[in-house]
Amino acid sequence: MTAAVALELPGTTTISERAVARIAERAAVEVDGVGSRVSVDADVTSDAAALRMRLPIRYPLPVGRVAADCRTHVVARVGELAGLMVTGVDIVVSAMVVETAPAAAESSGRRVL
Repeated sequence: MTAAVALELPGTTTISERAVARIAERAAVEVDGVGSRVSVDADVTSDAAALRMRLPIRYPLPVGRVAADCRTHVVARVGELAGLMVTGVDIVVSAMVVETAPAAAESSGRRVL
């Protein structure tokens, strides 16, 4: 019965562009092959979002497949977590990242091509 009461109350929920961008960033790094330094800009209207993403992709994985997997996953997660329809996801591959062995990596553990 409390769910029915909550639906009848007036008001709106607004999710900021920054929050949507953070959700998309987290969702992107959940995808196998995407590096950790993801950057996202979001444009949010009342019930929709358009995303621009910069992704580091792990070398030698296929860029097109990783980008497509990331796009699909991000659209689903933003829909689930923010309740927004994603109208577009533009992806720029910002780097190809080579993972190095932990013992050999003294500083950051990655090398960018």
